[in-house]
Amino acid sequence: MSGPGAELGDPRRISPSVARNRDALLDALRGVLPKAGMVLEAASGTGEHVVHLASAMPGLTWQPSDPSAEARASIDAWAEGASNIRPALALDAIAWPWPIAVADALLCVNMIHIAPWGACLGLLRGAWVILPSGAPLILYGPFLRAGVETAPGNLEFDASLRERDPAWGIRALEDVAAAADGFTLDRAIEMPANNLTVVFRRTL
Repeated sequence: MSGPGAELGDPRRISPSVARNRDALLDALRGVLPKAGMVLEAASGTGEHVVHLASAMPGLTWQPSDPSAEARASIDAWAEGASNIRPALALDAIAWPWPIAVADALLCVNMIHIAPWGACLGLLRGAWVILPSGAPLILYGPFLRAGVETAPGNLEFDASLRERDPAWGIRALEDVAAAADGFTLDRAIEMPANNLTVVFRRTL
């Protein structure tokens, strides 16, 4: 990641992948998110996704979050002037309790494969607590799927992740679904670059 104006003290960071996937993600979310309410984004990273989505969906209030202070500074800088984006929260999926009590949807982009399995479990637990019945928990990123051939690029990516940290790695969708107590798997939307937008719905 890089910043557009580091020499000027600009805290905004840039993730090249955002420009490649943000419009496809927006299209997928249009049929999933409610028309109004509050969307919590966990692990917002640079903040580029939430700014793009909030601009396209002004009827929703967006609550970005990230455990990294540097990331939160980037998020707030990108979101400056956006009336439907709240200041970024310091939220670590594993830490409990979360600094938010309720949301109408939860979005998490490209997090569970670059974090320990406990972060995925923490995300599922937190989502169950803050989401009402029927609300969506949306995960975007690469997944392994039983009976579906994994793209060579994803196999290489998985190997590189595990080399960096043995606790990281692309998760099997079946494992995530099995751990998602109180949720049902609503749909898995095929996305560019061998990614998925996976939608769970809170049921209990």
